Amino acid sequence: MRMKRTLMAGLAALALAAGAAHAQTTLRIGLAEDPDALDPTFARTFVGRIVFAGLCDKLFDIDKDLKIVPQLATGYEWSDGGKVLTIKLRPNVLFHDGEKMDAEAVRFSLDRHLNSPRSGRRAEISVIKTIEVVDPLTVKLTLSTAFAPLIAQFTDRAGMMVSPKAATAAGDQFAQKPVCAGPFKFVERVAQDRIVLEKFPQYWNAANVHFDRVIYRPISDSSVRLANLKAGALDMIERMLATDVPASKKDAKLVVVPVKELGYQGITFNLGNGEKAKAPIGADPRVREAFELAIDRNVINQVVYNGEYTPTVQAVPPSSPYHNKNLKVPGRDVAKAKALLAAAGQKNPVVNLTVPNSPDLRQVAEILQSMTKEAGFDLRINVMEFASSLNAAERGDFEAYILAWSGRPDPDGNLYVFITKNGPQNYGKYFNADVDKMMDEQRAVADMTQRQALLGKIMETTHKDLPILYLWHRTNFMAHTTKLTGFQPVPDAMIRLQGMKLAAN
Repeated sequence: MRMKRTLMAGLAALALAAGAAHAQTTLRIGLAEDPDALDPTFARTFVGRIVFAGLCDKLFDIDKDLKIVPQLATGYEWSDGGKVLTIKLRPNVLFHDGEKMDAEAVRFSLDRHLNSPRSGRRAEISVIKTIEVVDPLTVKLTLSTAFAPLIAQFTDRAGMMVSPKAATAAGDQFAQKPVCAGPFKFVERVAQDRIVLEKFPQYWNAANVHFDRVIYRPISDSSVRLANLKAGALDMIERMLATDVPASKKDAKLVVVPVKELGYQGITFNLGNGEKAKAPIGADPRVREAFELAIDRNVINQVVYNGEYTPTVQAVPPSSPYHNKNLKVPGRDVAKAKALLAAAGQKNPVVNLTVPNSPDLRQVAEILQSMTKEAGFDLRINVMEFASSLNAAERGDFEAYILAWSGRPDPDGNLYVFITKNGPQNYGKYFNADVDKMMDEQRAVADMTQRQALLGKIMETTHKDLPILYLWHRTNFMAHTTKLTGFQPVPDAMIRLQGMKLAAN
């Protein structure tokens, strides 16, 4: 009864909010979490990227076939052996405050990404040595070394441009009222409740935008999120549970859209970030190997996700040409796991596992707890609100942390920031000098065969070190009402609002 009351309370609250105050051209989207800072220089979360898709255009974008296409830029040209990149910009583009989105704004935004303290973008574009404004619509970037993934980096937050005037005035409070050049401008944010955007009439592609407002609502309970969609309080949701897919496909009022992701779900171990790195799971790779041998990814996938996910031991999905086919998912071997723990002098190690607060991940954690117990592990589950769990990871306040990565079209985006010494999302402070060297080498190689060889070796090395225990590549199940049309799924699972329409009630 308690769960039912919670569900109905959620429905009532959303139904009230979805009443007369909303126009027919208001699109309501249910998110699985509340995003962190709405500032592309510092943001870290997947759901934040979904909001940014409506708020902040990028220099480039990707299409359904993972091809890079222009957005704020119109084209680019490499020269000097891949060390100089010249970008041509779209004319007559305005930021939401009416300021021009020109070459000077690009210089400002890239400089901000590169030089702001604690920037999450610095590692993604750190090869940029100088930024030159050639003319109002041309920017020239000189790199310290050739960097093959740079254009791909500009298809995400590193390619999002912010208003220099607004960012300078707001300082470190910019995330409270972000000003970009996307189809919708910021109106308000109420933590854990809603983010509201409204149509920007001067958007360069305004003819392709068909909503007056968009409201993003964080609802961490996937069952409540789906119930609100069915009740008409939401028009679209992201990341519905795989176990809800069969019934939802039979609902004549819903459309279910599966999107194979570019990223992965994994467990990050703390190997060198403060006192908690001294725990057995972080201090000895044999303990981590034993942990892996104690689990069965296929069983968890079947029980929790109806077998819809793809078990893995690497950061790159099978759809990528850089996927290492030689790396196979090991079978469960409890006897070998026990032997490894004995060899490490850790017959019954305690592992404290941080788990973001979602029903499926809690269930995953409980199954992991049961499986690893058979090998001698004492797995203790610490459930946290998602943004808080990220902050704890950054502080080193964890031993093991279930964490997903939404993925990038270039494999560098799935690896560099997590496994290099100074990577901003290397929460466990893993360091292997050979891995760092190879990661830098692959960034400078344009030839695909050479990059494949380097990246393959990197993934083999990290599978031995196990700074991250990769679990599976997810299928992101999006769902929307039949009244919503024009949604185009792209492998990054972003909700691009351009071209979408909502039929009148």
